[in-house]
Order: sequence, then C-alpha cells, then structure tokens
Amino acid sequence: MLKSYEVTIEGDRIKWLGEKPKLETIRGIIVIAEESSSASMPKRTTPAHLRGKVKILGDLVSPIE
Repeated sequence: MLKSYEVTIEGDRIKWLGEKPKLETIRGIIVIAEESSSASMPKRTTPAHLRGKVKILGDLVSPIE
C-alpha cells in the first residue's frame, strides 16, 4: 500500500511536515516541486479568430445571473 508523507530536505537532514511513518526503514521516491513565479507564465488571451465573435456569459467565479 502506498501512502504519501510531506517532508523538507536540507542537506542530509529530513524534517517531517505532519505525520511521520512508524517504520525503522523507509524507501521512497522524491519529487522536486520547483517554485515558479506567476510573472514568468504567459497571460492567456482570446485566439485571434474568435475576437469580437464570442460573448462570455459567466464562469465558475461569477456565474450567469
């Protein structure tokens, strides 16, 4: 059975963020989550062939009233 745990690793030290497994030996896979700024991501725009032809009626944040 797979179970996930969150840790931070600095050098050779591991800090458990939350629950720690009750095992003597642990084998795992490390996934590196790189921090990125939203400034580097391009802003989404309306495709040129749809500009002026599409009317947005609502979305998940502000639905149609």
